[in-house]
Amino acid sequence: MRAAPKTELVIFDCDGVLVDSEPLSIRVLIETMRDLGLTLTEADCYQRFLGRSLSSLKTTLRDSYHRTITDQQLAAMRERLYEVYRAELKPIDGIFPVLAALGLPCCVASSSLPDRIRISLELTGLAHHFGSHVFSATMVDHGKPAPDLFLYAAAQMGAAPERCIVIEDSPAGIEAAHRAGMRAFAFVGGSHAAPAGLRATIASLRPEAIFDRMDELPALISSN
Repeated sequence: MRAAPKTELVIFDCDGVLVDSEPLSIRVLIETMRDLGLTLTEADCYQRFLGRSLSSLKTTLRDSYHRTITDQQLAAMRERLYEVYRAELKPIDGIFPVLAALGLPCCVASSSLPDRIRISLELTGLAHHFGSHVFSATMVDHGKPAPDLFLYAAAQMGAAPERCIVIEDSPAGIEAAHRAGMRAFAFVGGSHAAPAGLRATIASLRPEAIFDRMDELPALISSN
């Protein structure tokens, strides 16, 4: 068997991987959809919107629900979300010792807007682990499941795609990593994983690893 390439870079998604934010985001999204006259369940939102960019949200609302969300409504949704984050956002259990132990270059590549990523990392004490190595879907033409964001992050970090490992929690992110020619490790330990039915959905995409405790990650990277 061909040996796995030496890992040069670990790319972390943010929501649901570094911070346990997805249930909070879905709660605010459901409230916003209600204001648009849509009654969406938690399962609907996880299936259609998990891991996807704001532009993807707009497209889905237009194409699937024949709704348009205004800039003012988006701004109100963001402000409400940040209020909830300030009150309730927590880091993923075990992430701090893992980041300290990896011994590899790391970065963040998220579908979220830059301000949301920054606030998430600052509120949870994670910002200093990544410094300026934080990349948003706003920096590329196409968000996940397109490979653009991960390829951009790798290029900025000076790493070859085949030597990158992506840590993701969403089907869109797993697909994007594979389309970028990267190995995908699926984290299913966030509090949203069970309600979203993530393990079964992600398993069908055949990531290189599936794990539900963050302290498993260093050994997984060493063996892959």
